[in-house]
Amino acid sequence: MLVAVGLGLIAVVLANSYFSGVEKEQERLAAQQEVSRIVVATQPMDFGGAITTENVRMQNFPSTSVPAGAFFSVEELIQGGHVVLRPIVPGEPILADKLSGRAVLSAKLPDGMRAISFPVNATTQVSGFVRPADIVDIMMTRGEDENRRVEVIMENVQVLAVDQIASENATQPGVGGNVTVMVDQFDAQKLTLARQMGQLSLALRNVEHQEPGPGVAVTARDIGSGYNPRPRAAFVSAPSRGPSGPVMAGGGAPAPARAAGPRMTVIRGTDTTNYSVSGLGGR
Repeated sequence: MLVAVGLGLIAVVLANSYFSGVEKEQERLAAQQEVSRIVVATQPMDFGGAITTENVRMQNFPSTSVPAGAFFSVEELIQGGHVVLRPIVPGEPILADKLSGRAVLSAKLPDGMRAISFPVNATTQVSGFVRPADIVDIMMTRGEDENRRVEVIMENVQVLAVDQIASENATQPGVGGNVTVMVDQFDAQKLTLARQMGQLSLALRNVEHQEPGPGVAVTARDIGSGYNPRPRAAFVSAPSRGPSGPVMAGGGAPAPARAAGPRMTVIRGTDTTNYSVSGLGGR
């Protein structure tokens, strides 16, 4: 037993010496080759994950390309009690702006921005395909019957969480009861008022193409209205050999004045009357 214990102690000493020698050799090579040793991840880490000695290690990195916020000691990183704010992949440098002392959503908010939630369902959440880190437009539906209208009240809004899932790696569709988005203070006030005025819906958009839309409200009158203005012959006002007045382009009888906007024809018996209709349905 004494011999076995002695051999075990010798093995531990030799192992420590070996690993210490490897570490010193790496530091010597780093000094010779003008590289720095920084802390990198050894396994995937999600939002809220704690930094431990098991999921980080030291790795050589070109001194001229060390990213800002890198850590040069595992001990320094572990003592800070840091947790992950954004997903980190194996081999990625551990940077200060991806860590926080608290695994809370507020730590992800830039200065001046706010997180606000509102209820959604399968229909208003694009069947559950809206996930954290997506970019959406927010639409509001309000009014009754013929006065019902849909407006885009915000564009290019980043989604922070769906229900209580805030991980950017959560890409599987899932219907949540609430969605949390990141907006400034003014838009947070607008959303608070809008969700009391009508129903809010999300429109998922391409994160690489964020051009603003036309910003036109759609009303119930735009659905199946059947309005399709027929092209009319253009007319010009030009001197002619006969009586003065507007003439058809290319000659012919005088053309009537061109009506602006949609028109409605009402037939009462044998009498026919034409009315101009404004965008809101008034005369």
